[in-house]
Amino acid sequence: MAEQPGTLLYYLKRSTEFLEKKEIPNPRVDAEWILADLLNLPRIKLYSQFEMPLSQKEIDLYRERIVERSKRKPVAYITGKKGFHQFEYLVSENVLIPRPETEELVDYLYKQRETLANEFPNGLEIWDLCSGSGCIGLSLSLLLKPNLVVLSDISEKAIETSKSNAEKYNLTNVKFYVSSLDKTLPSEMQFDVIVSNPPYIPESEKKDIMPDVLDYEPHLALFVSDIVSFHRDLFNSVKQRLKPGGWFLMETHPNYIQELETLAVSLGFVSTNRILDSSKKERFLFLKTESKSES
Repeated sequence: MAEQPGTLLYYLKRSTEFLEKKEIPNPRVDAEWILADLLNLPRIKLYSQFEMPLSQKEIDLYRERIVERSKRKPVAYITGKKGFHQFEYLVSENVLIPRPETEELVDYLYKQRETLANEFPNGLEIWDLCSGSGCIGLSLSLLLKPNLVVLSDISEKAIETSKSNAEKYNLTNVKFYVSSLDKTLPSEMQFDVIVSNPPYIPESEKKDIMPDVLDYEPHLALFVSDIVSFHRDLFNSVKQRLKPGGWFLMETHPNYIQELETLAVSLGFVSTNRILDSSKKERFLFLKTESKSES
């Protein structure tokens, strides 16, 4: 289709060419997502609107956002949102952009919903530790209908973002804490299920991280100086907060998962399991505490 100057297709092609010159991966896809968001259209609808003229305001905003992408700013931070599992969450540079691997963590628990209902017949109480945008805990709230979901993060701005996401879905069974691990949680609070996507990239690997991530996403949520020491503290917090027979599911670094599993066993966890992601990497660690009958 020959594009006419001033139309949607004209600016989409020019933007794609510009991003290609800047060596942005998937330039056409990014240009489409940014334009679809700007026009408040589903991306697929762009293809039926190619001849639509853009207003000067739309052209200016589109150029501005394409320039941002050319500087490696992630599309999710440009649009302020990211799809995750069956939902869409608000994001900002104060929180990690939700990843497909993390969707798999949520999906694992969703597929275990009948088992969870049998093991915890009185209803679930869930803690999303290092909650960021809240995408894990809030998705589980929507999918599993638990009695309570607690979200905690060391970043106050991250908690503000997760509160906005809970309000978007009118969730009322959610509590929020700004906390380093479990330090500010009420002392009596315990959980049936704890989930976490904590920081797990050693600082020594910063040099290998793509600039889209390194220059924009919060380092506090990505990197740890001592992965073993950090996870020892995390496991101890989790263990004292899990009820007997409780579940813990964590996303982690495939290169360290075996060492972390050994550490968890030494701290008293049982029923350990390393779970593969869709790329066949050992991405998730599943742990349980002893049930009353086992102890």
